[in-house]
Amino acid sequence: MTAALSAHELIARHRSTLDQALEAIRTRAYWSPHPEHPKAYGENGSLDAAAGKTAFDALLGTRLDLGQPGTDDWVGGETSPYGLDLGVTYPHADLDVLLPAMKAGQRAWRDAGAEQRAVVCLEILKRISDRTHEFAHAVMHTSGQAFMMAFQAGGPHAQDRGLEAVAYAYVEQVRTPDNAEWTKPQGKRDPLAMTKQFTPVPRGIGLVIGCNTFPTWNGYPGLFASLATGNAVLVKPHPRAVLPLALTVQVAREVLAEAGFDPNLMALAAEHPGEGIAKTLALRPEIRIIDYTGSTEFGDWLEANARQAQVYTEKAGVNTVVVHSTSDYKGMLSNLAFSLSLYSGQMCTTPQNLLVPREGISTDQGPKSYDEVVADLAKSVDGLLGDDARANALLGAIVNPDVKARLEAAAGLGEVALASREIANPDFPGAVVRTPVIVKLDGAKPDAEAAYMSECFGPVSFAVAVDSAADAAELLRRTVREKGAMTVGAYTTDPEVEQDVREVCLEEAAQLSLNLTGGVYVNQTAAFSDFHGSGGNPAASAALCDGAFVANRFRVVEVRREA
Repeated sequence: MTAALSAHELIARHRSTLDQALEAIRTRAYWSPHPEHPKAYGENGSLDAAAGKTAFDALLGTRLDLGQPGTDDWVGGETSPYGLDLGVTYPHADLDVLLPAMKAGQRAWRDAGAEQRAVVCLEILKRISDRTHEFAHAVMHTSGQAFMMAFQAGGPHAQDRGLEAVAYAYVEQVRTPDNAEWTKPQGKRDPLAMTKQFTPVPRGIGLVIGCNTFPTWNGYPGLFASLATGNAVLVKPHPRAVLPLALTVQVAREVLAEAGFDPNLMALAAEHPGEGIAKTLALRPEIRIIDYTGSTEFGDWLEANARQAQVYTEKAGVNTVVVHSTSDYKGMLSNLAFSLSLYSGQMCTTPQNLLVPREGISTDQGPKSYDEVVADLAKSVDGLLGDDARANALLGAIVNPDVKARLEAAAGLGEVALASREIANPDFPGAVVRTPVIVKLDGAKPDAEAAYMSECFGPVSFAVAVDSAADAAELLRRTVREKGAMTVGAYTTDPEVEQDVREVCLEEAAQLSLNLTGGVYVNQTAAFSDFHGSGGNPAASAALCDGAFVANRFRVVEVRREA
């Protein structure tokens, strides 16, 4: 194919960004090339707020033709959690046509080498970044996130996670040199001399199974990790969140073609309502890598049945916060209130169980009983969400009826410390907006265990009374070991309690946040620095992002000959 973008041009354009990303993952310091503030866009080809909204509106009711082979029908049906019918239709693929077409371009993509693949990926990310405002509306109206969260998490933060995966992929591929001269002395005889070539080769086609709540943030790491390591990538979006990933595929296909590669290295697999093609795709022999975010049930099925593929899953967990003591009671309550409220608790990192000693905790405001701690936390959440405009900006919308049903059922599981209330959104009357519920449970009672030892995805939290700090640490250990956790939090001024909780997290491989009272929250992670998940407990089989997340997406093949 004729390249409109030469390798030299792409390297000149993006090599410095790649080098900065490599330095960031080495130092774990703060860095991002993608601006978080909406006003930063509108120059150098990027869309400002008005242009982004206009571009999104222009998509509604249209057919998104990606030009990919094997299209046998057009499918759609997305309805925004805010009540808007998107009306966008997407190509439905005949897999027996599409999958062979995707494999056809892998040889040239493999032979391009790690650096060229990396800078092509960075060009894709740059073009997505330029359309962040447009993507933000697409994420908002498929996930139910409030606009600012959709803008940041669905835009720059997702782009950072994609770039992070590219950086890790590059590091692992160049760890082995392209060529080596090998000489072994043989005493008085001539030495043995060999020349050796080492080539990273892709596994095959990578399948990305997208999620409803964070289509880009959760989708980009696997997508770019597979693409950067030489694999073609098939994106199977969640039926309720197709648009953000379809736009991503569209941009990727454009860049691949302009760079002289087969655009079919990236394709979309949209489905008819109820078709359930994820299972069909997962068992296809052409699929050699699977990235999945979603329920434990389907994640377990993938791990057990997709034996021909390397499977990376992010499933469900029961996230826990140990509340033992604090030197900033007000800050602790404020931090927890925000963590419980953000995006209506519809994050895989949102705390669910708050373990509080039944005799109470020590604070800078004096001793606080269990009842006082829970009541004060309820007041803090109420205060945070007391203004409806601010509440809408934090909560977003309930993403699907299952979350609403769990929220309503939670009130019957124990004593309600904070009742959920309905909030109207004047801009989107069709949105279902609810504040969090906090339910008090006695950790010593067997009937309460069924509630707090199960994930209740959504704005539901349990204040679990425990006998002591040691009891809290043991319950934390059992929860992570049996159910998994994406995040763990702890508040304590006691070094021994801190060490006990830390030891549990080290032994059970759970990411720990200690004594957060400011503007960093337990349910947020920063690309290039924080690990999202660990891959070491039942909540996820992979971490975003580490070397293990990328290294097994390719193998190194050696060709050797006598010198």
